[in-house]
Amino acid sequence: MYKTNINLNLYKTFYDVAKCGSFSKAAEEGYTSQPAISKSIKKLEEELGVKLFYRENSGVRLTDRGKELLYFVEKSYNNLVVAERNMLETDALERGKLSIGMPSNVGSFFLFDKIIDFHKHFPKIEITIITGSTSNLLNLLDTHKVDFVIDTSPINVDLNKDITVSKLAEVNYKFIVKKDTKIDISKVNRLKDLEKLPLILPISSTANRNDLDALLRENNVTIENVLNIHTSEMIIAAVKRDLGIGYVIENLAFQDSDIEVLNLEETLPKVGINIVYNKHYLTTAPKRFIKDYIEM
Repeated sequence: MYKTNINLNLYKTFYDVAKCGSFSKAAEEGYTSQPAISKSIKKLEEELGVKLFYRENSGVRLTDRGKELLYFVEKSYNNLVVAERNMLETDALERGKLSIGMPSNVGSFFLFDKIIDFHKHFPKIEITIITGSTSNLLNLLDTHKVDFVIDTSPINVDLNKDITVSKLAEVNYKFIVKKDTKIDISKVNRLKDLEKLPLILPISSTANRNDLDALLRENNVTIENVLNIHTSEMIIAAVKRDLGIGYVIENLAFQDSDIEVLNLEETLPKVGINIVYNKHYLTTAPKRFIKDYIEM
């Protein structure tokens, strides 16, 4: 028969040790003694009948059963953090937090002005913006480190987790060059005209590069002189140094007076901008931001 009087303090100690990787660090951060930490972990291991940590000279390491337990304890801890936020945040937004995950290239043209406006109206709300890859941002969403994610398509999520994915806008990709470029673009009107020219493209196997490669194959275009770069910011930086013709979201080019957009005959790929969130974990501040500034 399973007991119902769970000692939450033991699980809090386990969580602290797992995150710190040592009894001494966990004791220091929790303002307690190392023997007290050791005693709590020993008691939890005895109650569960499993070994949770390997003791090593450099600290401790989770066992396989310890890793399993951490998965559930971390989720429970994050749920409590969100619950506390929900209780603390008032409808007037006199206190609270807003944490947004998004790639830096999307944020710079799609969200930044909205964030500034929100901050002007609710200056007491602590705003955090976290950038990263789509997979990393979705992991942060799953662990409630961010309230929602703004990212480009495609976004692959497990819809069984009550995750909402809503399309907010659609933007175009364009080829760009430095104004007064040394590259002869006088006769660049079609994709075929790019074959012998230096190109600066997103790295292979990314969604935007795959779409472009498919379009090039469809038009029998073979490219040879290519510099592959991971981020749009670095592509634009390379274009501004006149290293070649770049390929980025059109809106990014509009932000830079040193950049010129090439208008080709073919229609280039578009990409959707989406918001991803779990409605069950939205507190007052992100709910207001989404309602008034995103899904208007």
